[in-house]
Amino acid sequence: MAAPAEEEFDYESLPPNFSLSANMLAGAFAGIAEHSVMYPIDLLKTRMQIVNPNSTAPMYTGISNAMVTIMRAEGFRNLWRGVSSVVMGAGPAHAVYFATYESVKHAMGGNEGLKHEHHPLAAAVSGASATIASDALMNPFDVIKQRMQMQNSAYTSIGHCARMVLRQEGFSAFYLSYPTTLCMTVPFTALQFMSYESFSKFMNPSGTYDPYTHCFAGAVAGGLAAGITTPLDVIKTLLQTRGTSTDPEIRNARGLWHTASILKRREGYAGFFRGLKPRIVTTMPSTAICWSAYELAKAFFIARSEG
Repeated sequence: MAAPAEEEFDYESLPPNFSLSANMLAGAFAGIAEHSVMYPIDLLKTRMQIVNPNSTAPMYTGISNAMVTIMRAEGFRNLWRGVSSVVMGAGPAHAVYFATYESVKHAMGGNEGLKHEHHPLAAAVSGASATIASDALMNPFDVIKQRMQMQNSAYTSIGHCARMVLRQEGFSAFYLSYPTTLCMTVPFTALQFMSYESFSKFMNPSGTYDPYTHCFAGAVAGGLAAGITTPLDVIKTLLQTRGTSTDPEIRNARGLWHTASILKRREGYAGFFRGLKPRIVTTMPSTAICWSAYELAKAFFIARSEG
């Protein structure tokens, strides 16, 4: 006798009729939720990472000090300056991100076996593959976002920013940081996905939908990966904002190793950890929100498939 439909697949392995479009919608929902909620802290991180000795921007001593200083000097609305670029880019990028993740994970056998079986290699490779695909879409939007986040940014809108960067620095400015981004996000995502899968399996061996597990595992995995990859994030920020720098050396930074050598010579190893706290503070709730939103959307589509 054939087994009931709901027993032919479990929560971890998606049902056969779970379409690519549904998977992409779940990913888009997760990406927009992740980036929008924590955007002000991400803005603080960008400002703390910028090296510009000739700037009149205030020196921030911490997250709360930076938040209060910006609100007093620029108003509350400026904490959200450039968020529309993230919303526009995060939806499509995360749709591709999670669609690639599920496809590669399935191809590598990450959904095979019993619910309690663990496939860390499949999780790591699928995560790395996902970020290579999504970053190709997201990188230009991230460049625009960080230009808008800067102190006294001259750009009035994301369209104005895109046109000015294209006119003054060329199309390559949108992808100058892409190799550095991949050097950061590939190990970040591989570590995050592997940690997330590991924590999830440990906390929830049954593999059923559990929002508490998804939230906690996502936060811990994201914070761990963020702390380890902060030096590369600092370099990425410098490359993405170099066109606005008044420092000739920073303005002419050519790539990952050249920028790293400038930072090391000027500030030592401490320079590579600029913005460490706000990066972790941003990433932990962001990844918790992202995974919770994605798993919720996935559970919703699976429930509809069962119905």
